[in-house]
Amino acid sequence: MRRFHFLDAPHWQVHHDGGHCDEPNRTNPNLGLPKNNLDTHTLHLMPDDKKLRIIPLGGLGEIAKNCMVLEYGDDIVLIDAGVMFPEDEMLGIDLVIPDISYLEDKRDRIRAIIITHGHEDHTGSLPYFLRSINAPIYATRLTLGLLEVKLKEHGLDEKVSMREIAPGDQITLGPFRFEFFHMCHSIPDGVGMAIYTPVGLVVHSGDFKFDYTPVDGELSDIWRLAKYAQEGVRLLLSDSTRADRPGYTPSERVIYDCFAEVFSEARGRIIVTTFASLIYRVQQVVDIADEFNRSVCVTGRNMVQNVNMAMQLGYLDVPANMLVRPDRLHEFNTDEVVIITTGSQGEPTSALGRIANRDHRQINVETDDTVIISASPIPGNEALVGKTIDKLFRQGADVLYDRVANVHVSGHGAQEELKTLISILRPEAFIPIHGGYQHLMHHARLAGEIGVDSENIIVAEDGDIIELTADEIRKVDRVQAGYVFVDGLGVGDVSESVLRDRQHLSQGGIFIVVVAIDRETGHVLSGPDIIARGFMQEGLEMLIEKARHRLYNNLEADLGPRAEIRQVQERIRDVVSTFLYAETRRRPMILPVVTEV
Repeated sequence: MRRFHFLDAPHWQVHHDGGHCDEPNRTNPNLGLPKNNLDTHTLHLMPDDKKLRIIPLGGLGEIAKNCMVLEYGDDIVLIDAGVMFPEDEMLGIDLVIPDISYLEDKRDRIRAIIITHGHEDHTGSLPYFLRSINAPIYATRLTLGLLEVKLKEHGLDEKVSMREIAPGDQITLGPFRFEFFHMCHSIPDGVGMAIYTPVGLVVHSGDFKFDYTPVDGELSDIWRLAKYAQEGVRLLLSDSTRADRPGYTPSERVIYDCFAEVFSEARGRIIVTTFASLIYRVQQVVDIADEFNRSVCVTGRNMVQNVNMAMQLGYLDVPANMLVRPDRLHEFNTDEVVIITTGSQGEPTSALGRIANRDHRQINVETDDTVIISASPIPGNEALVGKTIDKLFRQGADVLYDRVANVHVSGHGAQEELKTLISILRPEAFIPIHGGYQHLMHHARLAGEIGVDSENIIVAEDGDIIELTADEIRKVDRVQAGYVFVDGLGVGDVSESVLRDRQHLSQGGIFIVVVAIDRETGHVLSGPDIIARGFMQEGLEMLIEKARHRLYNNLEADLGPRAEIRQVQERIRDVVSTFLYAETRRRPMILPVVTEV
């Protein structure tokens, strides 16, 4: 099997000597940034209270939008800035990002944003955070490449300081000294970090599993973990995503055997969809396609951008002349090509979504095609994925997904791996991170079984303030931490009440009532005219006419001289909603439009 090779470093790489990063940082010239040092100033004097504050703003009590604040004295460091896909009831919402209002008056105290790896649930909020936060970003080489693609789309690529780190590197940010170590995940270049603080050593695992046969041959750095254990770990923050799953998570390599079997039996084209950031998965598809003499077509904007970037940096090894453009697919027999695409979550606007809906310009599903959905649905996306699978089956394809074939493995460790990490590090205190509340609880119980004192295990949620001293750990307070909705170009301008209105409209429809009244007498001068949308079809005209008469009579009888517009609006809502519920047992939204003459 082909191994990864590494090309010359991009311009934003720094020199690494396994110790402090105290050489000048060479930033990306395309970002228009000056050369400067890596914030490696001396450790600050300890505040009198000597308390480290740990404040999760996302990722605890939920899957995704991971974001954590470390605060000591006047210094703040953010770890990750993830995004969450909207749930079914979040109508019209494109993305959900963490609420960082806690940092609003503390922006000048933020030393850096450190990104553990390149997945969207750890990076997707950065373009929105960076509109108000001016802090350097530290990340590994591939992660920086993925971030550069993302920031360029948002027009931020020339405004952000991006600084490369690698396993073994150390950087000092205020009172914190960070040392990075490699952890296996489903994407290359994932890291955890040891954080040396005035109150002791804190270890953050990042997303991880113990994969002993990783695709790139890079094992999790167990030796370095053992070194931290010898130094004494005050607190462990550990990934909980699969804390409810017994046993071990399979190696990424098991995908190879399953894919090879599918390739050997497929009679037509093979379409593989996965996350655009799963470079390991793309590499395995390329390797198997090469083995079975199939050319590879990459489609979907994010997939194309990430594949090109990964090839440029040397994280993806594709034989010469293997890639073909979508507009050349007609030149090949169906058993000579593999298509790698986005759309594993059933997104209607993705490449696979357009293929399933028969509106992709170059690709249509044909009988004997095989579609491999190499991802598990993100919670909330199950219905979308199911609809996509149904459409593909109807068009004659054979569809393989995680419930019927071993076409996906997780990048997160199961219970035995989580216990292994706790056993190696032997932390005094423990906080489970990255997972729904059930996952956090399962992980907390595992830590107790391994021997962590129950008084030193904190199950926290977004917004909790945890204080760590040399002697104790405790929850002390809460800050505002919830959802900020991204709707088109708007960020944070859709509130919970707006979403409730959208849900109301989607469930009951809307009645718009237009009426003009005499300002002096309160008599109805015109109307009421009623427009209904999304309510019902049969019998609607008769229902509207009855509602008009009921409302007219009520307004004429009850409105006195100089009635206020607000009173008229409330009266319209009461009369129409009461009438409609009595007639139909439905509650549409009533929108009164009142004009005074």
